[in-house]
Amino acid sequence: MKATQHDRHAAMPVRTLALQTTLVVAAVGLLAASAWLSVPFYPVPLTMQTLAVLLIGGLLGPRAGAAAVVGYLALGLAGAPVFHGGLAGAAVLGGPTGGYLIGFVPAAYIMGYASERALRTKRRSLPGQLSLLAAGALLAELAIYAVGLPWLGFLYTGGDLARAAAVGAVPYLLGDLLKAAVAIGAIRVGARYGSRWESLG
Repeated sequence: MKATQHDRHAAMPVRTLALQTTLVVAAVGLLAASAWLSVPFYPVPLTMQTLAVLLIGGLLGPRAGAAAVVGYLALGLAGAPVFHGGLAGAAVLGGPTGGYLIGFVPAAYIMGYASERALRTKRRSLPGQLSLLAAGALLAELAIYAVGLPWLGFLYTGGDLARAAAVGAVPYLLGDLLKAAVAIGAIRVGARYGSRWESLG
């Protein structure tokens, strides 16, 4: 009996690593799929990537979430058609949307950090959970714009940040709020079912 328990405990890190790897790979696929769902606005297309980044960070946690985004960017740089409109290569990261793509990395980390603080303390009230998740989503989206807008301004508007915000932020703010609300609900549901699945293991 003791040997069986020892074997089970020894297998747990392997199972955990395999599960985390599978989730990161799935997250890369989700982020790629969200990029393909795009409306060709110029200079910044409308995609579902912000929603995907919030979900990835919130469900995987800060480190795995950020790792998934880094993996996605590396895949695109390697030539896989995972960027908006099926594009690929360094030219996309060097273009007007490159700052937004890079901003996805800190955004996923921030959302993951907020999610951990909100959902892993069982005594935290529902309003407290929602407040932390909302703050995380807001800060995550700000992180995307904090990198994306200066980059866009440098490449597209001659350094005019006000104009960069007018074309690269203002048209998307309402959609970003809706995506944040969807992400918060999905993260709470996903965390609840995830904890049940872990308890069965």
